[in-house]
Amino acid sequence: MTLKKLFAFYLLLLCQIISAQADSINKLKEVVVSDTNLKKYSNSQSVLKLNDSVINKNEALLTDLLNFNSTIYFKEYGRGMLSTVSFRGTTASQTAVIWNGININSQMNGSTDFNTISGSDYNSISVKAGGGSVIYGSGAVGGTVHLNNDLGFYKRFENNLKVDYGSFNTIGINFKTNISNEKWSTQIGFSKNSSTNDYKYLNRYTWKGEQRWNQNGQYDIITMSANVGYKFDPKNSLKLYTQTSNTDRNTSLITETERKSKYINGFNKNLLEYDGDFGKFTTNFKTAYIFENFQYYADNSKNQYTYGKTESFITKADLGYTLFKSTQINGILDYNRTKGYGSGFGDHTREIGSAALLIKQNFSNDWKNEFGIRKEFTDNYKSPVLFSLGSSYQFSKLYNLKLNLSRNFRIPTFNDLYWEEGGNPDLKPESSYQAEIGNVFTFRNISLTQTFYYMKIKDLLQWVPGNNGIWTPQNTDKVNSYGAETLLILKKHFGKNYFSANATYAYTISKDEETKKQLFFVPFHKVNGAISYSRNKFSTYYQFLYNGFVYTQSDNDPKQIVKDYTISNLGIDYDFKFLNSFKLGFQVLNLFNENYESLENRPMPGRNFNIYINLKF
Repeated sequence: MTLKKLFAFYLLLLCQIISAQADSINKLKEVVVSDTNLKKYSNSQSVLKLNDSVINKNEALLTDLLNFNSTIYFKEYGRGMLSTVSFRGTTASQTAVIWNGININSQMNGSTDFNTISGSDYNSISVKAGGGSVIYGSGAVGGTVHLNNDLGFYKRFENNLKVDYGSFNTIGINFKTNISNEKWSTQIGFSKNSSTNDYKYLNRYTWKGEQRWNQNGQYDIITMSANVGYKFDPKNSLKLYTQTSNTDRNTSLITETERKSKYINGFNKNLLEYDGDFGKFTTNFKTAYIFENFQYYADNSKNQYTYGKTESFITKADLGYTLFKSTQINGILDYNRTKGYGSGFGDHTREIGSAALLIKQNFSNDWKNEFGIRKEFTDNYKSPVLFSLGSSYQFSKLYNLKLNLSRNFRIPTFNDLYWEEGGNPDLKPESSYQAEIGNVFTFRNISLTQTFYYMKIKDLLQWVPGNNGIWTPQNTDKVNSYGAETLLILKKHFGKNYFSANATYAYTISKDEETKKQLFFVPFHKVNGAISYSRNKFSTYYQFLYNGFVYTQSDNDPKQIVKDYTISNLGIDYDFKFLNSFKLGFQVLNLFNENYESLENRPMPGRNFNIYINLKF
């Protein structure tokens, strides 16, 4: 790192403040939270909530938002291309994405591409570190990312329009409207993010001396959503969430001689939910239909493609009972039927049933405990008994201790089980045991959270070459992952001057138990943060991200690595106070023109710019 960047690095470690806390506190009327279990059963784990103010300061796609505001590590196949994650040293399919309480990880490959999701489509986004399979099922091993559309039942008519334009002909449009009263609540949203994505590669030239640039990198992402809630009376309400998205994206070339290809995929998500509150007895019923499909064109010039589709029907009953004033019990039954068909894995149907019991006990306002147990039933694999045990004790206003122990898992996907020429129907689920200790120190405007964790994963699924040369998935490796996560929060204001900042640090060891080697594409170190200042109509902020080097091979060859990199963004905006708000903003991305990549041979852009208008009325 240069001296300038090293200074910024240490400055943020000293500050480590969260810009999400900078908003003035407003007492809101009734809001119905879309994922109640996240709030009720996460006292013993770390949950980071990103609200509108943080979401609007970042680029549109979810990768950029979480990369600069969480400990999750991202591996991108170029700007706007496929983006996968590693959370606490786990694989891409061991982080679950939860949409309004429903797990939406792909049934085909078990993971989520974070560059197909726009953060602006949600009221809030939360990141919960640690296991959550007892509540959210498969994939909730390293942690969970929660996309929430919360409905407010109070009189309002609000509209928010954000339009931005940036380098490489990048265009973003996001519109949201909220209409509600004491009975009805409606949210309607539309977003579009597209780019020709033809940026130059810094200091890279062909053998002829010609400047290299990102070819065939165009993308276009469109999302439409509508959410409606109705309160029959104070005890009964009905909600409908629906979202449709389509991603039309070419795949960037590694070399200029490669054949141009593209990838089209879409989602349709629908959720109907009923809530009933009858004093000691509560009910929550969910019914969801999720459709996912993709088409891959190996040659853009030909109308020939491979494809895959899955249709999932989910029903879930959550019955709660307050046994004592301090003790609440929830029994959960759910059923999931998924039909998958495609050119790679044929036509198959999978049915999964599960039963879970959750117990929350508050011995006092300071001492809170939670326990959960879950068992799944299916003919496709043998499911382990999952559990979670947590406790949180507030010793004083200065110190809160959190303890959590859990067993979590990830089930084999359709690709793992049924892929033609290699699928293995005899696979076992990956399973893990995880323990963590969280220490939260709070003093005036400062809050320090320090979490230590240890995770033991067995039956890790990996595709390996067989005797006949065909790759097939096997339950092979055992992995030990341990590390520490640090978050320090501070906020301060002097008269009309408001200061805030945020930073996180993750130290991660994730080793194969047999070889004692670090898993590839898991960095030992990651740091990010932001400092912001506002006064009256003016505000500005600075973002910082440091990713340590990663190995690209399982033998940890020091010559086969992706080097560490440091990138920064700078933003400024001014509110003209037209209507409710009319902000004009400007951003400089990759401020110091860093030459970097998160995946070998996939360069990211140098310094680039973005201008935006945000109108509220």
